[in-house]
Amino acid sequence: MAYTDIDKPSDYFNTKLYTGTGATQSITGVGFQPDFTWIKSRSDALSHALFDAVRGTTKVLNSNLNGAEYTNTDTLTAFGTDGFTVGSNTGVNANGQTRVAWNWLASNTTASNTDGDISSTVSVNQTSGFSIVRWDGNGTAGNTVGHGLGSEMKFMILKDKAQATSWITYHHSIGNQRGINLNETGVGITSNDYWNSTSPTSSVFSTGVYSNESAGEYICYCFAEKKGFSKIGSYTGNGSTDGTFIYTGFSPSFVIRKRTDSADSWQMHDNKRDTFNVTYHRLLADDSGSEYTSTSNQLDFLSNGFKCRASNGGANGSGGSYIYMAFAENPFVTSTGIPTVAR
Repeated sequence: MAYTDIDKPSDYFNTKLYTGTGATQSITGVGFQPDFTWIKSRSDALSHALFDAVRGTTKVLNSNLNGAEYTNTDTLTAFGTDGFTVGSNTGVNANGQTRVAWNWLASNTTASNTDGDISSTVSVNQTSGFSIVRWDGNGTAGNTVGHGLGSEMKFMILKDKAQATSWITYHHSIGNQRGINLNETGVGITSNDYWNSTSPTSSVFSTGVYSNESAGEYICYCFAEKKGFSKIGSYTGNGSTDGTFIYTGFSPSFVIRKRTDSADSWQMHDNKRDTFNVTYHRLLADDSGSEYTSTSNQLDFLSNGFKCRASNGGANGSGGSYIYMAFAENPFVTSTGIPTVAR
C-alpha cells in the first residue's frame, strides 16, 4: 500500500535562508532548479518579491502590493540547477540583511496548453501538483484556461501583471463564487466576477470579469493536493492555547493561512526559520513588515499535521474560519510504509 505520492518533498518544494551581500551572489542548496521563487526580507521592512521562469528573470511582482510587474536587472537574475542568483538590489540582497526564499519546482520548461477556450503557456509538474499559467485576457467572462495539473486544482493565486490590480486567490474551501485578495487583509467578496460560478476541473478553470479583462496579461500559480506532500483545506479555531489540530498527513515544512470570516493577514510559517517547536516566526504575505516573533500566533509542526498554540484571532479565534495550504517536510508514512517521527 502506498502511503504517499512523494517520498522526498524537498525535491519539489524547499525553503532557503540566506544573508545578503549587497553584491551578486548565487544562492545554492535549494536542491533543484526552481521555477517559482518567492523572496522576503526577514530583518527589514521591504516588499515581498516574486519571480517565476514563465515571466522570466528580473521580472518582479510584490504580493503585498497591487502594482503591475516591473523589471529590475539587479534582482533575481538567473535560475540555476541548485538555486538562483541575485544581484545587488536591496529587496533581495541587502548587505548583512537576512532573507527567506520559498521555492517550487514546475517543469523547467514551458509548453502551450489548448485545453481551455483561451490558449495558455504553462510550466507544470503533475507529480507535485503545481503549475504556472500565463495567458492574455480577452474580456469574455466564462472562458476557460488550461492549467495542466491533470487533477483538481484546489488553490490558485492570480495576478494581472500588466495592470495595477489586486492579487486574487481561489480556494476550494470557500468556493468558486468568492475571491480573497492576497495583498489585503479583507475577507473577500462573493461574486461571479471572480470565477463565473464554475468550479475548476482537472484540466481547466473558468474566468470572470476580474480574471480575464481584455487588457489583462495574467500569471497564475495553481496547486493541487498530493498525498503526503501538500494539503489545502480549512479549519475552525477554538480560541485556546491548546488549539485546533489540523491533520495534513505529513510533517509540514511550510504553512500559509488566512482567516476568512474576519479581516486579518495571510500568515506564513516554515521549518527553516523555526527548526523546533513552537513555530512563532511569521511573515505576512500582504505586508512588507519585517519578521514577527510574537507568540500570539504560534503553532506546532507535528509528524502528521500542525496544531495552533495561541488564541489570537488571526490564527485560532474561537469559532473563526480559516483556510490554509501546507507543504511537507516528511510524509507521515513513506511509500514503503516507514513512519515519520515528530521533531
